[in-house]
Amino acid sequence: MEAKKMNLPRGPENLCFDKDEFMKPDFDVDYFVSDCRKRVQLEELREDLELYYKLLKTAMVELINKDYADFVNLSTNLVGMDKALNQLSVPLGQLREEVMSLKSCVSEGIQAVDDRMTKQEDIRRKKMCVLRLIHVIQSVEKIEKILHSQGSKELSSLEGNSSLLTGQVLERIATEFNQLQFHAVQSKGMPLLDKVRPRIAGITAMLQQSLEGLLLEGLQTSNVDIIRHCLRTYATIDKTRDAEALVGQVLVKPYVDEVVVEQYVQSHPNGLQSMYNRLLEFVPHHCRLLREVTGGAISSEKADIVPGYDFLVNSVWPEIVHGLEEKLPSLFNPGNPDVFHEKYTTSMDFVRKFERQCGSQASVKRLRAHPSYHSFNNKWNLPVYFQIRFREIAGALEEALSDTLEEAPDGSSYCLLATHMVWTSLLKCWSDQMFLPLLAHRLWKLSLQILARYSVFIGEVSVRPISSENTKESKKSVSAGRKESSVSLSPSEEQGNGSSPESQTLPSLSSTQLVYVAADLDKLQDQIPDILEMIKPKLEMIGFKNMSCIAGALEDSKTSLSACVPTLNNRIIQDLSESSFTYLKSALEVPRLYRRTNKEVPTKASPYVDSALKPFYRLQNEYKGTLKQPMIHQWLESALSESTQKYYETVSDVLSSVKKMEESLKRLKQARRTATSNPVGTNGGMSDDNKIRLQLALDVEYYGEQIQKMGLETSNLKGFSALTELILTARDQATAEQS
Repeated sequence: MEAKKMNLPRGPENLCFDKDEFMKPDFDVDYFVSDCRKRVQLEELREDLELYYKLLKTAMVELINKDYADFVNLSTNLVGMDKALNQLSVPLGQLREEVMSLKSCVSEGIQAVDDRMTKQEDIRRKKMCVLRLIHVIQSVEKIEKILHSQGSKELSSLEGNSSLLTGQVLERIATEFNQLQFHAVQSKGMPLLDKVRPRIAGITAMLQQSLEGLLLEGLQTSNVDIIRHCLRTYATIDKTRDAEALVGQVLVKPYVDEVVVEQYVQSHPNGLQSMYNRLLEFVPHHCRLLREVTGGAISSEKADIVPGYDFLVNSVWPEIVHGLEEKLPSLFNPGNPDVFHEKYTTSMDFVRKFERQCGSQASVKRLRAHPSYHSFNNKWNLPVYFQIRFREIAGALEEALSDTLEEAPDGSSYCLLATHMVWTSLLKCWSDQMFLPLLAHRLWKLSLQILARYSVFIGEVSVRPISSENTKESKKSVSAGRKESSVSLSPSEEQGNGSSPESQTLPSLSSTQLVYVAADLDKLQDQIPDILEMIKPKLEMIGFKNMSCIAGALEDSKTSLSACVPTLNNRIIQDLSESSFTYLKSALEVPRLYRRTNKEVPTKASPYVDSALKPFYRLQNEYKGTLKQPMIHQWLESALSESTQKYYETVSDVLSSVKKMEESLKRLKQARRTATSNPVGTNGGMSDDNKIRLQLALDVEYYGEQIQKMGLETSNLKGFSALTELILTARDQATAEQS
């Protein structure tokens, strides 16, 4: 502390350090030097330190000179100081003893006061107990006196005023009884209270009996004043729940027992609805006065309202639920899902109508928080109902997704039963005959599972081997066709399935079935947005607003289905191409038809060209109502591109073979040096090789013409331009040699 108070002399402003650094308690020389080196060199630091050292030395000399006399007299002034201190020690010791004695006396006084205060508190507490017991005795005697005097007055009072007088007396008794109860609780455990307790019990029983009788009398005679006095009395003694229970037992239960009859519900077509309607009529017909008195009706006047009661929640509803659970147990049976759904929707509609009869939102909240409300809702075994529905939908769907692809029923917008069942299942999940708001999350999950299962089914179908429909034996399969002329896209049974050994174990499907699968898949993708529109009102009904999440999930399902499209397209295109090329490869037989057969010069295309184009005509004509035109166009173009490419290779091989044969014959002719002009021709006509070239040219030209008649551009077909050039060259060669 002294170091902090000391002021060092000021130095020049250009010093490289702060003079206050020397006075810090954690001053460190090494740190000081290293910190200064960051700013100046060591030589400059040394110069500044020497300069400040001289300033300190000068200041110290001035300080000594200033207080020199005090320094010299310091030892002189301290002479005799020890004797003075010794003289003070004796009186200080005596003073200490006196203070300690005083402290002891004060402590004893404080302890005595505390003891007196404790005794007084104990006396006050006992006094309060005695006073409470006195109040208890006084209250008991006062109530008994009122009851005794009331009993004598009732003999002489007029019958017309007896009820009102009794109500007023009971209200007085209730006020006194309320005080009695308070003091009795505060005096719990006192021996005197145990002696008075039988009298209190008698008063309680008599009071409750009188209140019950008075309330029943008021309800039977529709006397609002009696009911108001009685309910106010119940509220005064904090027995509102007893009044509500009494109303439930005496007023509600007999009505419920009369209305809730299982035989009536089962024997009448709308028995359940009629029963609920009668239960709803109870409130306006039998609870009108109670609601007016307690403020549960709109017409109630606030000045005359007796608060603290809710007879609809605490009296009517529990008895209704108890009656339904006890006398109508079949109501909650989920064995028949259709009947269960009807009963559940009817019951929930009844609950909503009952809630509307409540006088306020607070009453509705109390109703929904009531144990009997939860008990009623928990009685409905919705998980079992969903499992039954799940088995129905999943079983029918799995049966439809069988190896035998059956056709959809008449009137369906789909071709195959499998897709028809997928869409029907989705519609059923959200139909009014199956949907329940509390199962919305389960039904949404089931919808996604149905779409995912169909996606897996399409993936399995797309790898099945393709066989001719003529070999199908199933009567329910699409081999019967939607049209009478339903036939395979493959016109020949020689096509076979061409599958690998691993795929031999898979069930085969026809070309028509494959087309139907693609058509259904495309249509289902288009209808997926309709699912969102179908689901949206149901979800909004339960307060769900995040529709973007639902739309995203459906979009993911659509993407999963779209992933199967390329594989299906490739299978169909491959099947069309192979079916066509089965006949186009007949171009290899053209040389055999003209070599050494002496046939006429060809003037029309070969029959195999028409046969090769039949699958394309069939696709374009028979499925135009089933498939979208762009899809048909894509398949035709892709399949014809593959077929044309193979056809080009075949024609090229034939022409090359013809040319080689022609050159071989020319060499043979030169070797024999014969005079024949045409080794295989007749009388200077067209040679066999040129007939072959001309026939191939006619075939290709006719092939291109028929493709254009289908509405396709030959320029878009891969390999067709090369095929055309090849045939033009062959035609030119045949024409040139002929001329």
